[in-house]
This record gives sequence, structure tokens and C-alpha cells, in this order.
Amino acid sequence: MVKVAAPMLSLDASGSLAGAMVFSKWKGRNYVRTLVKPANPKAPKQLSVRAMFKFLSQQWNGIITGTKATWNNRADDQVISPFNAFMGYNQSRWRNFQAPSTIDPAAPEGSFAGVDTFSATGGIRMATLGWVVGAANHGWGYMIFRSATADFDASFDNLVAVVPSLTADTYEWIDTPLVAGTYYYDWIGFTKEGDQTTEYGEKSAVVTDS
Repeated sequence: MVKVAAPMLSLDASGSLAGAMVFSKWKGRNYVRTLVKPANPKAPKQLSVRAMFKFLSQQWNGIITGTKATWNNRADDQVISPFNAFMGYNQSRWRNFQAPSTIDPAAPEGSFAGVDTFSATGGIRMATLGWVVGAANHGWGYMIFRSATADFDASFDNLVAVVPSLTADTYEWIDTPLVAGTYYYDWIGFTKEGDQTTEYGEKSAVVTDS
């Protein structure tokens, strides 16, 4: 039902209409859009977008003040907050299979730390992934990709997680819940400036039901 403060299609209308249109307000701006009902909320592209969204939204508060200020001009031009400018720009980069950046615009320097080891270990309805970062070297995180078939290429469609990896340390991420089977994983690292590595090398994990 559409809720209105004046006649239908007023600037203050909010809600859905006939299951086809949505009226709402965002940051003081009214809008109307088509009502979208995802057929499969766990489709690969949706999982990819949500994985990057989760990483970016959790990282914003940790970005230093001076770096955050680089987003002000983009925010002013679009009449949005610096946070939304940061999210929109980096999600656009990701749709083009480019790593995110803490600064606007991204300024890849062409360098990234090496990683000593990667591992993937299967368990009951889960796989445990581990990696060792030997040196920080501007590193920001690792993108993790998964496939049900071997010898796959990492892509926008098979990203399952983005994990912060800011310092030289040992990291772990658990992929769950999973049905029984063999899963294949690969990693791509990226820096705060938007650099990204090539794929590091595929690892497999055998997952069981019990």
C-alpha cells in the first residue's frame, strides 16, 4: 500500500503500489523505482556483490581521516555522503573486476606483498581456508573465489568472501554451510590503493555431511 501525505504520486508518497512500484525517500530525496523480487537471493552475482559490500561497509570507519577526505568532492558532486560515494565507486570498480580502493580516485602503485602459503581443508559441511601474509606492504585484503569444478578462473561471478589482511599474520576464513562435495578455491590480494595480484593458485577441500 502506498502511504501519502498528499494526493497520490505526491513527493512524500512511500510504500509499494500494486506489487510493481516502490515510492520512498533517501537522504531527503524522494524516488520511485520498480519493485524487484530476486528469484534467487543466493545467485552467484548477488553473493559477489554482498561479499564486497560487507567488506567495504565494515572497513569505512577504519580509514584514516585524511584518506576519507578524498571522497568529499565525489560526495558533493552527487549530493550524497562520503560513505555512499566510497561504496558506490568501489562497487562500480568491482563490477569491472577491479579491486577496491581507500582513496579517490584509486592510484595503483603496482606492488603487493608475497604470501607464503595457502591451504583449504574440508570438514563437516564446511571448508576452512588459511593463508599467511609475509609482509603488509600496503596490503588491504584478499578476495576468495570458489568453484565446484577444477581449473577455474577467478571472476566477478565466483567471489564468496573478502577478508581484511592488513598486517603480516596468519589468516583464516570458514566457508559454511556447504553440501558434501569437492570445492576449489583461489585467492587474489589487493592493496589500499587499488592494486591487485594475479590468482595465487587453486586449492581444493573435500566437504562431508558427517
